[in-house]
Amino acid sequence: MLIGIIANITKENVFEVVSSFIAKLKKEKVHYLLTKSIIENNGKCSLKAGEDFISEDNEIYEKSDLIISIGGDGTMLATAYKAHIYDKPVLGLNLGKLGFLVETDVTQMDSVIDILKKKKYTIEERMVLTGICIGHQTGELIAVNDLVIEKGGWPKMIELTVWVDDEYVTTFSADGLIIATPTGSTGYSLSTGGPIVAPTTKAITLSPISPHSLTVKPIVLSSEQVIKLKAFSPHKNVQVSCDGQRVYKFPPPLEIEIRKSDRSLKLIKTSLTTYFETLRKKLLWGIDVRVNKLNSEGKE
Repeated sequence: MLIGIIANITKENVFEVVSSFIAKLKKEKVHYLLTKSIIENNGKCSLKAGEDFISEDNEIYEKSDLIISIGGDGTMLATAYKAHIYDKPVLGLNLGKLGFLVETDVTQMDSVIDILKKKKYTIEERMVLTGICIGHQTGELIAVNDLVIEKGGWPKMIELTVWVDDEYVTTFSADGLIIATPTGSTGYSLSTGGPIVAPTTKAITLSPISPHSLTVKPIVLSSEQVIKLKAFSPHKNVQVSCDGQRVYKFPPPLEIEIRKSDRSLKLIKTSLTTYFETLRKKLLWGIDVRVNKLNSEGKE
């Protein structure tokens, strides 16, 4: 087994964490690859250039059997995007704040290594969205969490028209629209009033951003349905962002077609945590703020 290690080098203590992790891997005789950026920016850390790193990040994804992402949710999203392209499974070690998307915490390194070495894990397939901007040469847009069509730098609302499977749905004015996967339902979509969707559910959620009508609400569609949007704006650009990380600007009107990708994202799942446990602990879902706690059975 060959493990590729991707780390967010802007995180505090990240090099110490990576050093500790690879020391444990060496002790267990588990092979690994590091990116050049980790070596070049390690400062006073014990990491040294040698046979245990590859110069380009893409080679990590090409050659590794699985990918470990060390950082927070943003690091995990960036790693997952690349892992999806190379069809490699990924597991996250949280070194950030919330860490909702990551499977484990850096304090669980020993358990993680033991699980990986003994292959006591499962692969959970998560839906990924793709988008094609009609009339533009941007190629296929990919989103693990969400595709967001928004007003960008324009201070006023934009007009959005929605079709599902070529059937007209509605036209409304808003700051934008979030098209989210079940994985992304606990992100930006949730903050705009969208529902929490269990990660393996075959569904796509549409959540308007500050709509200029009380009747425009989030809607849940089948993952097999194709969504077409047309965005009008008096501004020079309409903005499309993928996972809040890859941002594109297009002159209006913009037409974009969004559907489920033919390839899923592969996440490594361990017995160290569960989805609903993560909901309770990190989003405080189901917790009565008057009591501020739940027992192990979810009861007051």
